[in-house]
Amino acid sequence: MSVPGDDVPPKPDRERSRSRDSGDSSFQHQVRAARSEFESQIVKARADLEQANERINARTGRNLILATLIGLAIGAVVVGSLIFVKWVFVLFAIPVALLGVFEFVRALQASGRRIDIAPQLVAGAAVLAAGYFLDAGTHWVVVFAAVVSVIVWRLLAQMVSTQPRRYGDVLSDVLIGGFVQLYVPFFGSLLLILLRQEGGEFWVLAMIAVVVAADTGAYAAGLAFGKHPMAPRISPKKTWEGFAGAAIVAIVVAVGFAWLLLDLPIWTGVVIGLAVLASATLGDLAESMIKRDLGIKDMSSWLPGHGGVLDRLDSILPSTVVALILFHAFSPLVVS
Repeated sequence: MSVPGDDVPPKPDRERSRSRDSGDSSFQHQVRAARSEFESQIVKARADLEQANERINARTGRNLILATLIGLAIGAVVVGSLIFVKWVFVLFAIPVALLGVFEFVRALQASGRRIDIAPQLVAGAAVLAAGYFLDAGTHWVVVFAAVVSVIVWRLLAQMVSTQPRRYGDVLSDVLIGGFVQLYVPFFGSLLLILLRQEGGEFWVLAMIAVVVAADTGAYAAGLAFGKHPMAPRISPKKTWEGFAGAAIVAIVVAVGFAWLLLDLPIWTGVVIGLAVLASATLGDLAESMIKRDLGIKDMSSWLPGHGGVLDRLDSILPSTVVALILFHAFSPLVVS
C-alpha cells in the first residue's frame, strides 16, 4: 500500500539537482561571456588593422597587404624559374614585357597620341626573342628594324588616314613610337642577353633582388623617417631618408649575392649595389615623369597594390644595362 509522498525524492537529492543546474548555467554564462569578449577583440583588432592600413595607404599610395601578396607570388615564379630552369623565365619575361608595351601604348593613346598597338607588340616580341636566341650582331639589327618598322607604319597610317594632323603632332607620334621600342623591349632584351650567359641567371636574380631590396628599403625608411622630399615635382612621396634606407639595404643584399652566389670579392657587391641603386632610382623617376606628363597615377590597374606592369618594371628595365656591363667587367674576378 502506497503512502502519499513516497514518489517525492528526498530533499537532499532535490538540492543537489538544483546545485548542478545552477553550476551548468554559470559555466554556460562564462563560455558565452568569453566568446563575446573574444569576438569583440577580433573586431577591434580588425578595425585597428584597417585603420593602420588606411594610414599607410594614404601616406604611400599603395595597398600594403595586397601588394605584398602579389609581390610574393611574382617573386616565387621569378626565383623558381631562374634557379631551376632558366629558359622557363623567358616564357615569363617576354609576355610580361609585352604587357608593359601594351599598357604603355594604351596610356599614350588615352593622352591623344597615335601609337599603333599591333606593330608595337610584333616588333617588341621580335626584339625580346632576338635577345635570347640570336647573337649580339643580329640582335642589334633586329632592334634597328623594329624601331624603323613602327615609325614607317605610323607614317603610312597617317598618310591613309582621313583625319588631318599637324606636322608637329605626327613627328611626336613617330618619335614616341620609336621610344616605346627602346624603353621596354630593348631594355628587356638586354636582360635576356644577360640570362643566356653562363651563370647569367644568377646575375639576373641578383639584379632583381637588389632592385626589390632598394624599393623595400626606400618604402620602409620613407614610411618611418621620410621628411625631406627628394624630387617633389616628379614624385612627391620619395624622400632622401627613403633613398638612404634604399642604399643601405641594396648594398647589404648586393654584397650577400656577390659573396655567396656570384663568387666575387665583397667589394664588388658594394659597387653592384650602388650602381643598381642609381639606375633603379633614375628609372623610377623617369617613369614618374612620363606618368606626370600623361596626367596619370599608374600605367594601369592590372596589379592591385602595385599599379600596372610597367610600374613594377620601371626600376628593373634601366638596371639591365648596368647589370650587363657589370657582368662583363667582373666576370674575370670570379673566384675559381
